[in-house]
Amino acid sequence: MPMLGGFDIAVIVLVVLIALVLFSGVKTVPQGHNYTIERFGRYTRTLSAGLNLIVPFIDRVGAKMNMMETVLDVPSQEVITRDNATVTVNGITFFQVMDAARAAYEVNFLENAIVNLTMTNIRSVMGSMDLDELLSNRDEINDKLLKVVDAAAGPWGVKITRIEIKDIDPPRNLIDSMNRQMMAEREKRAQILTAQGMRESAILKAEGEKQSQILEAEGRREAAFRDAEAREREAEAEAKATAYVSEAISKGDVQAINYFVAQEYVGALKAFATSPNQKTFLMPVEASAVIGALGGITEIAREAFGNGGAGANGSGEGGRPARPVPTTPRGPVPGPTGMPAAGSSAFTPPSGGEQA
Repeated sequence: MPMLGGFDIAVIVLVVLIALVLFSGVKTVPQGHNYTIERFGRYTRTLSAGLNLIVPFIDRVGAKMNMMETVLDVPSQEVITRDNATVTVNGITFFQVMDAARAAYEVNFLENAIVNLTMTNIRSVMGSMDLDELLSNRDEINDKLLKVVDAAAGPWGVKITRIEIKDIDPPRNLIDSMNRQMMAEREKRAQILTAQGMRESAILKAEGEKQSQILEAEGRREAAFRDAEAREREAEAEAKATAYVSEAISKGDVQAINYFVAQEYVGALKAFATSPNQKTFLMPVEASAVIGALGGITEIAREAFGNGGAGANGSGEGGRPARPVPTTPRGPVPGPTGMPAAGSSAFTPPSGGEQA
């Protein structure tokens, strides 16, 4: 095996040194990161993700900055509200480095600075609000904190993307007082709703009764109008019937007299039978008796018209001799049952009865 001379060894060492120098000048930056380059301790430029070359032994990597969005937990702290209520609050903060050089050289311990800045502004913002506003306006609190902290962290090359308040824990005695207040408020609202329901129910009931009375009054008015119209028509019909009967009587029509007298007779019997003052009323009201009475009345009417219309020779209307009118017996006219008829002139009610 041949021995290496001094020249060969020197060449090998030189090649190795050149390789080391070239390797030290190549920098690979992972995705989502930026490297700052310093030359003799002074910042010169920023390396982005990928393969980068620097000057060996002159340039060096100063800071490796994570450019991805990062979340930080904000520790719990006690906050005194404007109405002197003490609550325990914690939250989270999301931020992203936008300028690696400023984030590396403008502030020391970037994450610790953001956490303390957020805690301080939480005390400032939430301490200027009442407890009720604190519990019901979380979105408003988050917006105020985001604006204030983002403006303060802007010179550091950092963008505060979001701040969220996670928990707001009042003391136990304060929670009990709030529960009692909530129950009282709910009972008050329930009573108000009940009273409003009763009021609306009474109003609707009164409206219904009013409409019912109006409709009932309209019905009575319509019925009275109809009754008056019916009585008017009935009176007109009765007047026409009376006029017809009077005209027939004036012309000497015996049948008209019979009709008129029979109608009045039957009406009188009906009124007598339905009279509330009677005690005992025994009288055979039969068709034959009524017809017999009407026959006697008819004969009387014929006699009257015969006497008034006879001439000098004793003849009736048209020169005909007047018919002899049979004399009505003084005694009672027997009915079909052997009792006196209702039309008899000598009608005597039975003993024990009382004549109406």
